[in-house]
Amino acid sequence: MTNEAPSSRHVGQSWKQALPSGTFDAIVVGSGIGGLTAAALLARYGKKRVLVLEQHYRAGGYTHSFTRKGYDWDVGVHYVGQLNERSTFRAMFNRLTDGKLDWAPLPDVYDQIILGDRAYDYVAGWRNFVEKMCSYFPQREDAIVRYVELVRRTAKESSLFFLGRALPKPLGLATSLMQGDFRARAARTTLDVMRELTDDEELIAVLTGQYGDYGLPPAQSSFAMHATLVSHYLGGAWYPVGGAGRIAQGIAPLIEEASGHIATSAEVRSIDVEGGRAVGVTMADGTTLRAPIVISDAGVGNTFGKLLPEGHRPAAWTGALKSVPPSSSWYALYLGFQHTDEALGLNGTNLWIYPDGRHDENVRAFQADPEAPLPMVYASFPSAKDPDFAKRHPGRATVDLVSMARWEWTEQWQGSSWKRRPAEYESHKEAITNRLLAVLYTQRPQLRGKVDHVELSTPLTASYFSGFGRGELYGIDHSPARYRLPIRPKTPVPGLFLAGVDVATCGVGGGLLGGVMAASAVLGPWALRPFLAKSGR
Repeated sequence: MTNEAPSSRHVGQSWKQALPSGTFDAIVVGSGIGGLTAAALLARYGKKRVLVLEQHYRAGGYTHSFTRKGYDWDVGVHYVGQLNERSTFRAMFNRLTDGKLDWAPLPDVYDQIILGDRAYDYVAGWRNFVEKMCSYFPQREDAIVRYVELVRRTAKESSLFFLGRALPKPLGLATSLMQGDFRARAARTTLDVMRELTDDEELIAVLTGQYGDYGLPPAQSSFAMHATLVSHYLGGAWYPVGGAGRIAQGIAPLIEEASGHIATSAEVRSIDVEGGRAVGVTMADGTTLRAPIVISDAGVGNTFGKLLPEGHRPAAWTGALKSVPPSSSWYALYLGFQHTDEALGLNGTNLWIYPDGRHDENVRAFQADPEAPLPMVYASFPSAKDPDFAKRHPGRATVDLVSMARWEWTEQWQGSSWKRRPAEYESHKEAITNRLLAVLYTQRPQLRGKVDHVELSTPLTASYFSGFGRGELYGIDHSPARYRLPIRPKTPVPGLFLAGVDVATCGVGGGLLGGVMAASAVLGPWALRPFLAKSGR
């Protein structure tokens, strides 16, 4: 998130305005893509009237965009995979938005992995990917082929794993018979699996060069998460035409056409339980709202550590969650230029910039000492990805830079007010900004001296806007322990369900899947068959 100013161009109305009259069949807490997906599916396929409550003044969670004079930026959607015209994922998005959301493909080289002075291209198409990697590492062809095969198989089995969690337990157990040795691989780290495939540390560093997309370096992440992410992009990458904010704008009509409503600036204080059952919510101002179904898209940490009354928190779940901490915090730098992408020589290829291939060592050093070299910097070029950007902001271009952070580095200023934080905080931001820019200039020196607008988001910013206590970006960690959690969309509290990335995986795809899982748990697995069909709008 960032220090964006309020805008009238957001989905939903302020909580201070009146809600539509009548009762609601379901309340969704949080309007990230998981919450919006669950709400839209309940509306269209369950004929339910749904109220979505969002604490931010703009709906969409990490899929929303923000604006400054002459510019707009995404805050969490940098690219999305599996969106070719024949994919199930594309068909699902078409149905969620009635086909009104268009996607622009990134260049064939969608990611470039930079290790010091060495660059490696990720190219679209799994066969092309194999061929490209073999051109860099001709002696490792067998390991590269086996790696891609294992990635694709693990990703397929991952879908069955999450399907099993969305289904009633007897049916879910049946899917476990089709998962092969997925659970065994999910219980291992990415680095352990990679070192069984090859002893070439440079190749391992290149193949794990997207670890920032799920927040953990190879020795800490589950291979299941790594494989799911890599497989998601093997066919290439896309960006929403008109910017990431079009996602929420596209989904909202499905909710509103069923007399539902999306309320912004609507902070929920608690999920209310009576007679052992979730019956609604209490707002921050004390207003109570009632519905027989409550879906939380606020994250499992907030749901079971803050919103649900302590006496009703399921002990088995809360105990297990202690083994999986919140994911990493991040810095995000938003840059604007009074030049076109063409004039600046920019295209839509993402850059993953590392000091060298020692991913885990570099992360450990930085977490221990914030003055150590940045372990990674991700550079995204949203204006170059979006063919509509030049129409909205002619003669302009934007760049996003993202790098790891620790909550503890900004925690000391938590008690200060937004936009009124002390000079020490601003000095901290300035120092981080300069370090991020220095890394960018090593790869794109033509940008030096041309920055028109610069704005940094810190873990404190993310915490303020997202409601996540430590400014985490990816929910709970995607470690092997995550895959052993008992978390399912249907909770032990009757009437309470979970949506979003914590019941699935991080990212747009994971959030959407988490919303589908929640809707399926509410409506039953067969209600969503038309939505899950592979083709058609």
